[in-house]
Amino acid sequence: MPFSQYMERCLYAPGLGYYSAGKTKFGEAGDFVTAPELGELFARCVVHAVQPVLALLGSEVDFLELGGGSGAFAEAALLALAENSVLPRRYLILEPSADLRERQRERLTAALPAGVMTRVAWLDRPPEENWRGILFANEVIDALPTTRFMIRNSEVYEEYVALDGEARLVRVDRPADALVAGAVRHVERDLGRTFEDGYRSEILPQLPYWMQAIAGSLEAGLMLFIDYGYVRREFYLPERQDGTLMAHYRHRAHNDPLHLPGLNDLTASVDFTALAEAGNSAGFGVATYLPQAHFLIAAGLQDIFEHAYEQAADDAARHRLAQQVKKLTLPDQMGERFQAMLLARGLPALPLPAELLAADQGGRL
Repeated sequence: MPFSQYMERCLYAPGLGYYSAGKTKFGEAGDFVTAPELGELFARCVVHAVQPVLALLGSEVDFLELGGGSGAFAEAALLALAENSVLPRRYLILEPSADLRERQRERLTAALPAGVMTRVAWLDRPPEENWRGILFANEVIDALPTTRFMIRNSEVYEEYVALDGEARLVRVDRPADALVAGAVRHVERDLGRTFEDGYRSEILPQLPYWMQAIAGSLEAGLMLFIDYGYVRREFYLPERQDGTLMAHYRHRAHNDPLHLPGLNDLTASVDFTALAEAGNSAGFGVATYLPQAHFLIAAGLQDIFEHAYEQAADDAARHRLAQQVKKLTLPDQMGERFQAMLLARGLPALPLPAELLAADQGGRL
């Protein structure tokens, strides 16, 4: 089967896939830590950045989170939205995993006031009716089943997973179909160079179709994607000969996706140029693009940190807040490796914090 199909089954096969089985994924007890798991600062910065748009769109506005994880982001975001009197009509969580959905429901029911909890609803599929509001996705694109390609004799091949004569999983290459080959040639034209023989990497030829499916009904509002990745010319560096694919197991990263299928999180970095192209094809414009550290600072991190620091119960809590800031912003942590992209459509104005617009690095795309 194509590697993308193998990855999809490893992550999402009912009852067996990484995100479908009952094992703890997030936090210290899981396999990796996401920004919302560190504490409330991340979610509060996101809320500060987007709340002017919520206020502009009025009482019929919704907030849609793709892949709710442990529910940590939803909990902190909803409490912040309630404090700032900008609660959306509905807080929607698009969560395909029944196991994660139940964990999210338990967490939010225990943590939120009843009046806030009544606004939360879970979706099996993207909204079909037109809606207005915010779509938020943290570490979602990296988990989309990716196509692996390689170049042989100047031709594009696609990586497949097969069984050898002893029923062991092996990776093999086959001539790519027109969709995959066309996507690779598009990247080469954009880069102004051809990939050399033996070059292997990832590509998401389905990304424009995924974007249209996810956001086609968002008639007015913002999409905010935060993930680890690069602009295209950095993603496909000549020296990056084997792409960006990684497996995560018990807080250790390795590069063997065939090891313990279903027990590892499989991810690939995001080509943010491709994400911008997909957004454009769906009718959205890039409002701003910048590293996570710049995004959080422009979204009020210093004031949010200082307020939380003053309210902290003891020195241990203050120390944890300081550690949050370091992990979220330092270049060797999440600050530079993670990127933020805001895409907008149907807004009469772009009421984002001035600092956020001023920090835009969209020219790098």
